[in-house]
This record gives sequence, C-alpha cells and structure tokens, in this order.
Amino acid sequence: QVQLVESGGGLVQPGGSLRLSCAASGRTFRIYDMGWFRQAPGKEREFVAAISWTDSSTYYANSVKGRFTIARDDAKRSVYLQMNSLKPEDTADYYCAAQQYYSNSYSYMRDERYDTWGQGTQVTVSS
Repeated sequence: QVQLVESGGGLVQPGGSLRLSCAASGRTFRIYDMGWFRQAPGKEREFVAAISWTDSSTYYANSVKGRFTIARDDAKRSVYLQMNSLKPEDTADYYCAAQQYYSNSYSYMRDERYDTWGQGTQVTVSS
C-alpha cells in the first residue's frame, strides 16, 4: 500500500509564493496520474491541478491557471505544486492525490479518479 505525505504549507502574504511537495512511500510498482485538490473552510473540496503519468500533460483549475505549476519526479515518486502570486482566496488545506491503479473512468478534475490521498497541508494567505 502507498502512503502520500505532503509538506511545504504555511503562512504567506498575498503575492507571495509557496512550493508544496508530496512524496509517495510504500510498495507499489508504479504511481499513475497525480493531482492536487484543496478544501477551504466551509467549502467542498475542489480540483487544483493534475499531471498525467504518460506524457506529463498538465491540467489546471481556471482559478489557478497562470499562477500555479504542477510537476512530477517519478524517480522520487513525488509531485510538486509551485504556487505564485498567492491570493487570500487560495487559503485552504491542500491534498495530494494519486492513482495506484490506473483508471480513465473519470476526468482529471474529479476526485473519483484518484484512489490514494494524503493527509493535507495547510496554506494560509494573509497579511
């Protein structure tokens, strides 16, 4: 079984940057698609970004496009989220998601696509 551990969250001023990391540990042959979701207080979890395992194609929510960048390092079984020009509305718990078992039944933006989740890391954007 694979576990995902996020790191890199914290408090940052508006306009600042943070880089989130997510590392997979445990025995598995391969990690397939990976993504980031977030959940703000009192709101539902929402898609942020995803990256495919085949050709590293990337997908972004409109709200973060042009500000956030997702990347993966398969040798380290890790995925990263570089967040620039942060806004107060980016404040949320950020969750890493991954596929241990590949499926194309759902779009990259749906949390049903992913079968493994991290515990989350908190990001607060405030002056």
